Amino acid sequence: MNQDVVLRARMKLLSTDRRVLHGPDAIWVYRVLTEVNREAYGSKLAHVLMEASRSHLVRELPERRLELLEEAVEVATSLDTANPFRAKVLARALEARRMELHDGQAR
Repeated sequence: MNQDVVLRARMKLLSTDRRVLHGPDAIWVYRVLTEVNREAYGSKLAHVLMEASRSHLVRELPERRLELLEEAVEVATSLDTANPFRAKVLARALEARRMELHDGQAR
């Protein structure tokens, strides 16, 4: 992992005054930091992936929405079962993916 990229991601995260970074940089920041420390950042990555799947930017792109949700499920599943956020974020990701699949079949 490129340490400059990790440092940029950490600086971006430190520049926010919120518990979870939101907006256009959130996904890349949490993807990078999840590679460094999956247990600390994985649940936040799953959260921002689910958030991105509801964005107006992918409203007309069902395949992209599903890709984001599949990644969220994958990240949440990979968290240690002792992680206090795993069950909640995994349940949300699975439900969001289920709803997306259901909505996709209804079209």
